[in-house]
Amino acid sequence: MPASVPLPSAAIGELAPPCVSVSGPAHLLRVSALMAGSCLPVLGAVLIAPVLPKMQDHFASTPGATALVPLALTIPALALALLAPFAGVIVDRVGRKRLLLVATVLYALFGTAPLWLDSLGAIIASRALVGVAEAAIMTCCTTLIGDYYSGRRRVKYLALQTMCASASATAFFVLGGAAGAAGWRVPFWVYAVSLLLAPVLAFALPGPTVREVPKTAVEGLPAAHRPFPWRQMTGICALTFFGAMVFYTVPAEMSYLLDDLGVENTGVIGLATAGASAATVAGAITFARLKRSPDPMLPVIFAVCTAGFGVMFLADSIPLMAVGAVINCLGTGMLLPALLTSAMSRLKYEDRGRGTGLWTSAYFGGCFVCPLVLLAVESVVGTLAGAVGLLGLTTAAIALGLLVAGRRAVHTGPARSV
Repeated sequence: MPASVPLPSAAIGELAPPCVSVSGPAHLLRVSALMAGSCLPVLGAVLIAPVLPKMQDHFASTPGATALVPLALTIPALALALLAPFAGVIVDRVGRKRLLLVATVLYALFGTAPLWLDSLGAIIASRALVGVAEAAIMTCCTTLIGDYYSGRRRVKYLALQTMCASASATAFFVLGGAAGAAGWRVPFWVYAVSLLLAPVLAFALPGPTVREVPKTAVEGLPAAHRPFPWRQMTGICALTFFGAMVFYTVPAEMSYLLDDLGVENTGVIGLATAGASAATVAGAITFARLKRSPDPMLPVIFAVCTAGFGVMFLADSIPLMAVGAVINCLGTGMLLPALLTSAMSRLKYEDRGRGTGLWTSAYFGGCFVCPLVLLAVESVVGTLAGAVGLLGLTTAAIALGLLVAGRRAVHTGPARSV
């Protein structure tokens, strides 16, 4: 990807964010629409998880079905991670709102395709296309939040985005299980909900304001031709990749950790996981209420995550494991909006689509590799709890490194990269 992507003249009208109200019915509708759009990628990630065994039975005669059916669940996240940077480039070229509306309609088309497809290969291909639409939707929604709001309001709504995504994951999992009782294809009807959301987005989101392309201090060039802040974004994206692994460990591995403790009751596993999910929501709410810049808070947030991992590593009972998960998820609920807010603070309007795409790619890439990394570490250290403990040590090292870097920045001047 080139260091700077010039915008075509047709996109110059997209360079200025609109002036929007921050209260009243229009504001509430706008925020609600953006939060609903941000939940669509979560819908794609968890909705069909409860029906995977039924899909496995249906395609039992298909060669390789044992490996291919789980791929139907995970491939949208992989496609999202790979394609989000390109979605960010398109966002900066054609505009946020236009791409969001197109992607929302395509999401329904690709998401409901398995209702009529009989080939497992074709279903997996449609699921990959769902990931393409999700990459555009997630990048556009996050970019628009950064466009419409600034300062404390931006922090508040980015934290709300994390909270809504975490809460909706549990709701969609339950919905998928209930719908799946009528057949493994039935949950795919839920993807059509984006057709109802598209007109709401079209009505609720104001369009961009036309203005002349501003000049920058960099050789008097138009802002569209400024060098992209690669150095700053590389640091925050690398930290986000690791932070995503920290974030995804409890949701992905909690059931296995409890199984290692001898827990076979799915109700107990579900209750423990729900408690951790609630802690994530609480962490996001806590972050939204804190009136501090995100960068100085990152060492403390990583330290909270470390404490949770430490308790989980030492846990020899169900209550102690649950307490460790809650502590960790309280930290991860603050971690995600802190990283995203930090990334947004480094981006000008003209770069925000590309920057958000890179950040989204780093986050979903970290989520995708998290189970694979823990599985590899488990094979070396012998237990999953040991792998989690080693991840905790790494998290502690990151927290210490950020603390040292922050103190050094205080003495040498403000730094813009993590």
